[in-house]
Amino acid sequence: MHWTIRGGRALAGDRLSSADIHVAEGQIVSTPDSATQVIEAEGLLVLPGIVDIHGDGFERQIMPRPGVRFDTALALRDTDRQLVANGITTAFHGVTISWEPGLRSVEAAADLIAELMRMRPSLRCDTRLHLRWETFALDQLPLVMRWLSLDPKPIIALNDHTTGTVMKGTIARKIGQMASRSGLSQEAYTALLDSVWSRRAEVPAAIDQLARAARSSGNILLAHDEASPEERLKFRQLGVVTSEFPLNRATAEAARAAGEHIVLGAPNVVRGGSHNGALDATDAVRAGFCSVLASDYHYPSPLHAAFKLARPDFSDLAETWALVSANAAKAAGLEDRGILQPGMRADMILVDASDPAHPHVIATMVGGDLVYSAGGHGLSAPSMARMAEGAPA
Repeated sequence: MHWTIRGGRALAGDRLSSADIHVAEGQIVSTPDSATQVIEAEGLLVLPGIVDIHGDGFERQIMPRPGVRFDTALALRDTDRQLVANGITTAFHGVTISWEPGLRSVEAAADLIAELMRMRPSLRCDTRLHLRWETFALDQLPLVMRWLSLDPKPIIALNDHTTGTVMKGTIARKIGQMASRSGLSQEAYTALLDSVWSRRAEVPAAIDQLARAARSSGNILLAHDEASPEERLKFRQLGVVTSEFPLNRATAEAARAAGEHIVLGAPNVVRGGSHNGALDATDAVRAGFCSVLASDYHYPSPLHAAFKLARPDFSDLAETWALVSANAAKAAGLEDRGILQPGMRADMILVDASDPAHPHVIATMVGGDLVYSAGGHGLSAPSMARMAEGAPA
């Protein structure tokens, strides 16, 4: 369908301005087609769609309570609705591949990946994979290596939650939660952890092997929970140029000094701080050492974080919105989205920000398809009917 979004204030450069946005063949174009469908956007903001580079909120749809499991397809379909209703037009599902059994096992990952690849053409959001490989999951590495060649290519995060669990006493505080997630008794979980920890000398070579394979295959690499500038340097030398959730300011500043992307959680901004005592994302943004905000575990947060960080008159919304759109697209290696200009993919959202503390998504467009609408604003009955039927994005 060809569209003209008329009468809104569009973020089509470094500021909001009154401008009509034209869409044809899934792209933003300079001039409207003669058969264009008009969406009246008066009083609304027209913004690039949100690119969510790291989100694992879908896990709650699969296992809303420890040991309570739901069908994967059902979970992904419900998650898809949440994504587009919250303005997320590109989502990277953070699928953890660990040495644990249960929710984060390699078997669970394989099931979710297979289901996602099967369903992907029918999902409204452009849904992709963010493979979070636990670096102590040595036996699972061959399968992760095979997944590098999936289409579209997944991004790969190197995660080490094992060392922190052992060295920082996490096991003592969270043994019940970890055991429940894995379906093991506390005693069995502890024994498994001891066995995994005993192979720690093998981990550096495995990290190097995966990093080399990912670089060769063209996968974007990220490092998660880096604890020091020295650790950032180590991963940089492996070709990992994005730091996800660095644990302290010094590490984030080291990444910034090297011109690298730093990803932090949008819920951290919305809540006014980290829920686990980590780096404050608002302070990091203000100081210039956070370039990307991700949903992490809460899909409404990117939208709300960008508005919370902006001035009341939205004069700097281009800067805060880049954290959840343009910068995230660049960090993910996606050059065709994140900004509203001719030739770019038509991923955009219409937002009612009359109450800046509670911005509301009115409509979401993915690749030129209208995939979500709260109603009104000149949306035609045929287009609404297509959406009600669940037309593919």
